[in-house]
Amino acid sequence: QVQLVESGGGLVQAGDSLRLACAASGRTFSRYSIGWFRQAPGKEREFVAAINWTGSTTNYADSVKGRFTISRDNTKNAVYLQMNTLNPEDTAVYYCAANSAGYSVTSSLRSYNYWGQGTQVTVSS
Repeated sequence: QVQLVESGGGLVQAGDSLRLACAASGRTFSRYSIGWFRQAPGKEREFVAAINWTGSTTNYADSVKGRFTISRDNTKNAVYLQMNTLNPEDTAVYYCAANSAGYSVTSSLRSYNYWGQGTQVTVSS
């Protein structure tokens, strides 16, 4: 089992950057792929990015390609989401999630077994 805790959210202005972190507990963290998702008010939760268990493969939603970068440090049981050139449409609660299929970078929410509680990101115009 994996427990996930997100951090790094906050209030920023359009064009600013933020770095989110997802800290995991559990000795088997390195076997999981990790995804970042977000949910804006009144909208469904959507895929943002994912990284496989070694960090060798990543996947991004079209809306964040070229602006967001996902990375992981298995020695620290952590995954990061570097978000650059933020815009108001990026405002949402951001969640990290773990997928026991460590090779997968799927965008499907149903594939992720464990979820964090989320961190709020608000981008003002």
